[in-house]
Amino acid sequence: MASTGTAGGTGTRPGPGTGSGTVAARELDAELRGFRETQRLAYACAEAVAAQLKPGVTEREAARMQREWLYERGVKDWFHRPFAWFGDRTAFAGFKIPLQFFPTDRRLEAGMPFILDMAPVYRGYTADIGYSGCLGLDPLHDKLLADLAEHRTLILREVRERRPLREIYEDVDRLMVRQGYENRHRAYPFGVIAHKVDRVRERRWAPTLFGFGTQSLKGLASDALHGHRDGWSPLWSPYKFSDHPPKPGLWAVEPHLGFRGTGAKFEEILVVTDSRDPEESAFWLDDDLPHVRRWNETAA
Repeated sequence: MASTGTAGGTGTRPGPGTGSGTVAARELDAELRGFRETQRLAYACAEAVAAQLKPGVTEREAARMQREWLYERGVKDWFHRPFAWFGDRTAFAGFKIPLQFFPTDRRLEAGMPFILDMAPVYRGYTADIGYSGCLGLDPLHDKLLADLAEHRTLILREVRERRPLREIYEDVDRLMVRQGYENRHRAYPFGVIAHKVDRVRERRWAPTLFGFGTQSLKGLASDALHGHRDGWSPLWSPYKFSDHPPKPGLWAVEPHLGFRGTGAKFEEILVVTDSRDPEESAFWLDDDLPHVRRWNETAA
């Protein structure tokens, strides 16, 4: 059975060092509750699949397990279909082209790290999550997971300060260097650490293109077109097109650490608003997530 390194605890209040941006008494509107429900569904899938992983399972099989679990619970569309990465592929070792992100026949072994990544659309609401675990105990992997907490804190603080996204990206880079890690989200297309997510129209038939839902791709392309005209981008990257303050909306944020063939990340939704109240101007959609529960338990 997999030792996820992120599971455990149920609904504890955010503790010190978690980077908490939600407030226990915060009342979410119906729109945000829909996104939170989808995000929780995706994390429940990750925990369920992680608990079934064992030596010999391939990345393709783990990706299929995620798809089937979500299909059985009503998911019909995707921002992107599920990914699974095992071993040094969790640190994107040798990744040069986008096709290398897709699941392979790499088999899981005892002591090997893994990442499950999925982006379902449920009842029109999109989530995009990343779940890091290890098949057994690994102190190095535990340390990467623990050190991600500081990134969650930094990102929220600087978004609330309305720092340009490009500058926040660079500060995340500098923090990784101080911690002794490599930035592995830079290996993603356009080097993104985050991207906007939106609602999509529900359809009976939801086609995909290269693993990505066509409706979601159209929405992202529309945001990119309007953003280019108005001076912002739906992609949070290290490049000039992200040199603008955070745009109100929902952002799937995924800082990804790597060290000598081991990678770990989280991915979750950050809500950005136009409120002048700092605590309402940006907050994490949900603090009852596996990695946050882990940090809370460690702090306790």
